Amino acid sequence: MDQSLPDSDRIGQSVGGRNSAGAPGAGGLPPDLLESAYRRLSILSLVVSALLVVNLVIYSLLPLISLPDPGQPPDLVDLFVLGMLVLSGGVFFLARSRRLGARRLLDLGLVYQVLLAFTGGVAIQLVAGEPQLPRWGISHVCIIILLFPVIVPNTPARTLGASLIAASMDPLGVLLGGWMGHVVPPATEIVVAFHWNYLCAGLAVIPSLVVTGLGREVGKAREMSAYRLIERLGEGAMGEVWRTRHHQLARDAAIKIIQPEKLLAGDEEAARLLQRFEREAQATATLESPYTVELYDFGVTDEGTFFYVMELLDGLDLDSLVRRYGPVPSERAVWFLIQVCHSLADAHARGLMHRDVKPANIFACRKGLDSDFVKVLDFGLVKARPSVVADGATMENAVLGTPAYMPPEMIRGGEEIDGRADLYSLGCVAYWLLTGRLVFDATSPVDVMIQHVNREPEPPSVRSELAVDPALERIVLQCLQKERDDRPHSAAALMTRLEDLPIARAWTPERSWEWWGRHTPPVPEPVAEEVVPV
Repeated sequence: MDQSLPDSDRIGQSVGGRNSAGAPGAGGLPPDLLESAYRRLSILSLVVSALLVVNLVIYSLLPLISLPDPGQPPDLVDLFVLGMLVLSGGVFFLARSRRLGARRLLDLGLVYQVLLAFTGGVAIQLVAGEPQLPRWGISHVCIIILLFPVIVPNTPARTLGASLIAASMDPLGVLLGGWMGHVVPPATEIVVAFHWNYLCAGLAVIPSLVVTGLGREVGKAREMSAYRLIERLGEGAMGEVWRTRHHQLARDAAIKIIQPEKLLAGDEEAARLLQRFEREAQATATLESPYTVELYDFGVTDEGTFFYVMELLDGLDLDSLVRRYGPVPSERAVWFLIQVCHSLADAHARGLMHRDVKPANIFACRKGLDSDFVKVLDFGLVKARPSVVADGATMENAVLGTPAYMPPEMIRGGEEIDGRADLYSLGCVAYWLLTGRLVFDATSPVDVMIQHVNREPEPPSVRSELAVDPALERIVLQCLQKERDDRPHSAAALMTRLEDLPIARAWTPERSWEWWGRHTPPVPEPVAEEVVPV
C-alpha cells in the first residue's frame, strides 16, 4: 500500500483496497501503460456503444423520413448491432470495475477486436444481397486492426495473431454469404479486394514493438539501486510509490520516487521539492519509535531520480478505516492515540515536529502477532523546532498542510511552532475516530481555518453515534484548545494520561483480531512472474 500519499491518492493494499495496476509488467509492457489500459478500453467500448445506438436510431428512422431501403434485412442487422451493444457494455463494465488482471484485460481487448471485426466483416457480408468488396481495397476492418494496438497494446505475437484473425473476417463473410446463396467472386478477386486487411495486420505489430521496447527502456530508467519495481501503489503530490523487491534479500518494500516532471517546474521550485524530499527521508531515518514507519534505504539514481525505501505495511489508514466502517469505540481510539503519541514523543525529543498529523497519515496494521499496530507516515512536512512561521511560510503551510487538522498558531502565522501543534492535530484525529466527522465543516479550506482560529468545537459526544468516554472527551477537548499553553504540554505527557484512563486496556488483542478477521479482504492476486525487472 501507499504509505505516504495524501488522502484521496492512497491506492493499493489497504484493507478492502484494490491493486491499482493489476499485474504490472504483463507481456513486457510498462506498468504505467497497463494502468491506463483500463481507462482506455472503457472509453473505447463506451464510444462503440454510442455509435451502435446511433446506428439503431438511424435505421429505425429510415421509413419515417422516406429514405431508400438499404436493402438489408432489418431483423438481422438489429441482431448483430444489439449483440455488439451487449458485448461493448460488458467490456465497459469489466474495464471500469477492474475485475480482471492486466494480462486478462489485454486478452479481453484482443477478443473485443476480433468480435468487432466480425461485426464489421462477416455480419455486413451476410446481410448484404451481394458481396461487399471495397472499391480501393480498404475495408473499415482495417481501421479496427490499426486502432486496437494503439489503444490496448499487447505483445507483438498476440497482436499479430488477433490482427490476422480480424483481417480474415471480410473474406470469411464473403464465403459464408455464398453458403447462404449469395454470389461468390473468384478467389483471386477476394484476395486482391482484401489484401490491405493483411497488410494492416502486419503494420499493427509496429505499435507493439514500440511499446515493448518502451517497457525495456522504462525498466532501465527505473533501476533503483538494488531494487526491482513491481507495481505502482499510488501517486501523490511529491511522487510515486511502488511496491518493490530487493534483488538479493527478496524482501518486499515500498519505494517512494520523486516525480521527474516536478523538477521541470523551475530551478527554485525543483530545489524546494528536492529539499523537502531529502528532509523527509533524513527525518524518518533518525526516528526510532516502533510506531513510526521504518526507512530502509535512500539514494539517487544516475539519472538524478531521488528515492527512499520504506517498510511495506499490511492494513489501512485511519481515514479509510472510519470512512468504511464508521467511528471506533472509545477504547480503540485510545489504543490508536497512545501509539501515535509514542511516535510523536520520539520525534519531539529529537527536536522534530510532524506538522501534518491526520488520519490519512496514520496506518493501522497487522504486523507479526499484533493487530491494530500503528505506523505514523509521511514526515514530508517535518521541521526542526523552534521555528517562527512568517507570513509567507504560513501560506506555504496552508498548501502543504491539511486545513481540517491545522492548529490555530500555524494558521495565524508569526508565532513560534512547537510539538503542541502536533497535539492539536492529534486532537482532530481523535475527534474523527470518535465521531466520523471533522471538527469543523465548511465549504472552503479558508472557512475551515477561520473556524480553527475562532470557533470552539462541539464535544465529540454530541456528534457521535457511539458513546464517548467522558474522561477521553475531556482530553480531546483540551488538545483542541486554541492556545497551546492550554493543551497537554508534551506528547509524552498526553500518552501517560491516555494510558491512565480506565478504558485504556479495554481494547484487547482478542477484540482487535476479531475485528480484523471480519474485515480482512480476499488475498490479492499474486504479481505475475513476467514482471519486467527494473
